[in-house]
Amino acid sequence: MDIVNSPTLRLLNSSTLVAISGALRLHIAFLLAGIEPKIIVYLAFGLIIYATYTLDRSLDCKEDAINKSELTESNKHIAVIACILSFLAGALILAGENIYFASFFPFIIGYLYSKGIKTGKLTLKLKGSMGGKNIVIGLTWGGTIASIVSKWTGNIFAVISIFLFYATKLFMNSVLYDFKDIKGDAAAGIKTLPVCFGKDRIRKILLMFCSSLHASMIIAFLMGFIRRELVILSYSFVIGTCASFCLTGFEAQELGVRKYAREILIDGESTIALVLRSIINSLF
Repeated sequence: MDIVNSPTLRLLNSSTLVAISGALRLHIAFLLAGIEPKIIVYLAFGLIIYATYTLDRSLDCKEDAINKSELTESNKHIAVIACILSFLAGALILAGENIYFASFFPFIIGYLYSKGIKTGKLTLKLKGSMGGKNIVIGLTWGGTIASIVSKWTGNIFAVISIFLFYATKLFMNSVLYDFKDIKGDAAAGIKTLPVCFGKDRIRKILLMFCSSLHASMIIAFLMGFIRRELVILSYSFVIGTCASFCLTGFEAQELGVRKYAREILIDGESTIALVLRSIINSLF
């Protein structure tokens, strides 16, 4: 048996890049708010993200049999244990900083999103409504990042700006990821925005969101609400525009860099932005 390529290991590793990207997003939020870096807090946030997304991929969903068929034979019990351990580690670290909301809120929302709660004939589940899950993802992670930032800054305008930035960006990113899952979502009856409205219309909406968001961020730093992180914001705008234009045609790619374009552009955005910032700051 090839352990490296085993379904269980793939499942355990499926959220690693998302977790790292989320931790770096928090670092960028600290930079925008003018807060000193806190690596241990970034680590804790990454662990919470890993637990939340791995739990989602560990719970059986009809659409995942199509969208993530390579994970169908994985040992979900091992993944759930990994989720619990990761969540507890992240929650304990954040508790040491007197932060509690940022641990439990996204994890609870993640469970409601994936599995839901049944009360008699009523089922409360966040996955499935048209655009609902994208709004939930944006508000959940945007709100969680903003709540952590608010621990170290009393600038309410900075907190609001960071919330709007990440709530909008993560809403857009989740819609872009829906493009590659159209087949499975349609088969499961999940009414995502691309399924309901088609790629071309949604792409235009995303471009409008991207332009409006970054115009708002320019106003925010001109007003002194956030720091002038021009490299990060400029790269964010370029990637948002490129992703909206280019990613919708990459779903069927089997080989080469194009297959991984989504991960590079979306999950790798924070890493590349920070590297560019470091290079440019060192030169000037």
